[in-house]
Amino acid sequence: MNAMQAPAICLTALMLLPMSNVSKADGNRARRPNIVLLLADDLGWTGLGCFGSDFYETPNLDRLANNGVKFTNAYSACTVCSPTRASIMTGMSPARLHLTDFISGQDRPYAKLSIPNWTKVLTSSHITIAEVLRDAGYATCHVGKWHLNGKARNAKGTFPTDQGFDVSHGRPPGTRGYFLSQPSSGRSRSTWMTDALTDRACEFIDRSAEDPFFLYFAYHVPHTPIQGRPDLVEKFQQKVRPGLTHRNPTYAAMVASLDESVGRIVSRLEQNHLLDNTLVVFISDNGGLTQRYGMHDGFTENLPLRRGKGSAYEGGRRVPAIVSGVRVRDTGVVCETPIITTDLFYTLKEVAGVEVGPQTGSDGRSLVPLLENAETAWERDLFWHYPHYHAGGDSPYSAIRSGKYRLIEFHEDNAVVLYDLESDAGERTDLAQQRPDVTRSLLSKLHAWRRSVSAQMPTPNPNYDPARAQQVRGRRPRKVS
Repeated sequence: MNAMQAPAICLTALMLLPMSNVSKADGNRARRPNIVLLLADDLGWTGLGCFGSDFYETPNLDRLANNGVKFTNAYSACTVCSPTRASIMTGMSPARLHLTDFISGQDRPYAKLSIPNWTKVLTSSHITIAEVLRDAGYATCHVGKWHLNGKARNAKGTFPTDQGFDVSHGRPPGTRGYFLSQPSSGRSRSTWMTDALTDRACEFIDRSAEDPFFLYFAYHVPHTPIQGRPDLVEKFQQKVRPGLTHRNPTYAAMVASLDESVGRIVSRLEQNHLLDNTLVVFISDNGGLTQRYGMHDGFTENLPLRRGKGSAYEGGRRVPAIVSGVRVRDTGVVCETPIITTDLFYTLKEVAGVEVGPQTGSDGRSLVPLLENAETAWERDLFWHYPHYHAGGDSPYSAIRSGKYRLIEFHEDNAVVLYDLESDAGERTDLAQQRPDVTRSLLSKLHAWRRSVSAQMPTPNPNYDPARAQQVRGRRPRKVS
C-alpha cells in the first residue's frame, strides 16, 4: 500500500452501530458501556455532508448521523479551542474556569481594552471526565491534541496522563505540519498524521476489548496549516466547479481524512463486537476559520451562519454534533434543542452509570433525555464570555442565547445587538431597538450570570493607540492571502 493511502473503510460497521436490541457479545451487557468521544478541530457547522456541505465528502459521519441523533443547535463553549476543551473535560464554563482563550492566547498591547490575567492551563484542582471514568473502572486513552497544558515552568502536572488518562498519544515526533518523517508503525503505514493517530486509537480499542474504556480522540484537522493527503487533494481538485459554497480541495481533503478516521474507529469497534455497548459522540471545538485580521482566508465557509472562529457570531460557535449508540432510542432523528459542550461531562457520567447529581460549578446537564427522546424541549439559557481580542476580528464580548433570541454585548463600547435566530440565522438584522423589552431582559440575565461565575472583565488600556491597535505583542500580524 502506498504510504499515503488510507486503509479501506468498513461502512457496514456504521450501519450496525445502533444495536441496543441485538447482542453479539452477551458478556458486554453486564459491564459499563464504552465511550468514544471524537472532537474535530475548527470544523464549522456546515462542514459535513449531513450538515449541508456541497463539496466535502463525509460518508462515515453521515451514516453515523443516520444511525443516531443529529443536533442542529449544538454549541461550543467558546469561539476558540482551549476553553471548549476545558469545558468538555470539567463540565464547567470557561468563564468560571477563567480559562477563556486558546493557550497561550494573543496580547494586543495597544488595543482599547486590556485583557484580564486569565488562567493559561487546566489546573489539577478540577476533576476531569477522564478521572471520573477511570475511578469508575474505565481504561482511559487520549489521542491527538490536548492544548490544556501549561507552558515551560507551569507544564508539570498538566498533561493528559496527569488528568485521568492512562495513556496519551500526541503529535508523533518528527511531524512537520501534518506529515510524519516516517510511515506509521501501525496498520495504515501512512505518513499522514491523522492516519497514524488512528492507528493508535484502534490499537487501544483492541487492547481494551475486554474492559470498559473511554477513548478521547481529539483531532488536529481541519485546523491550520491547511495541508491534505496528496491522494485526497487530487480527488477533490477534480470536483471543484463554479458556484460551490465550499471549494477548497486541500481543506476538503483534511475533512475527508477525518471522516475516514471515524470510519476506521467504528469499524474496529464492530470487529471487536463492541458496537452494541458503546456510545459514540462527535462534535467540533469551535466554528470553521473564515477570516483573520479582517481578511477572508478562503479556507472554508460557515454559511448561512455569520463569520467563524474567533468571532462573536454564530459561525464561531455553532458546530456539528452527532451522538450514536448506547442510550439512543430512535435513529436518524434531528434534535433542535440547543446544547453546549459543557453538557458532555454530565452525559458521559450518566451513560457510564456514575451519579450525575449536582456539584459546585456545574454548567451543563446530561443529554441522555434528548438521546431517548429528541423532541424533548428544555427551558434554559446558554452563555458565552470572551474577554479577549482575536484574529477573527472581534473585540471582547459576552453573549446569551435564550429561546430563539441571541444577544451580544461588546465591551469596547458597550454596544448591544439582538438577533432572532429562528428567522435570521445569519444574524443580519439587529432587533435591539425594536425589541427593547427582550434586550433589557437578556442583558440583565447575562450580567447576573457573569456575576455568578465571577467572570473576568477587560479593563481600559492606558496604552491604547488606535493606529497600533491590531499589533500583537512581539510581532505584527501576518497577512493572509
